[in-house]
Amino acid sequence: MVMEQYIRAIAGSFILLSLALGYLHHPYWHGFTAFVGLNLLQSAFTGFCPMEKLLAALGVRPA
Repeated sequence: MVMEQYIRAIAGSFILLSLALGYLHHPYWHGFTAFVGLNLLQSAFTGFCPMEKLLAALGVRPA
């Protein structure tokens, strides 16, 4: 997998996990869902993605 695929998989997993935790445990977990969504939105406009920097440091090859 390349970096874009990892980012999409991680973001989707975070969203599904936080929605499940919000439903099963406590609604405050939905704040994490909002954080991930806002980060994706700002990344679309600015081109800066913290997860991309983390994955690059771990040696994942770019797309």
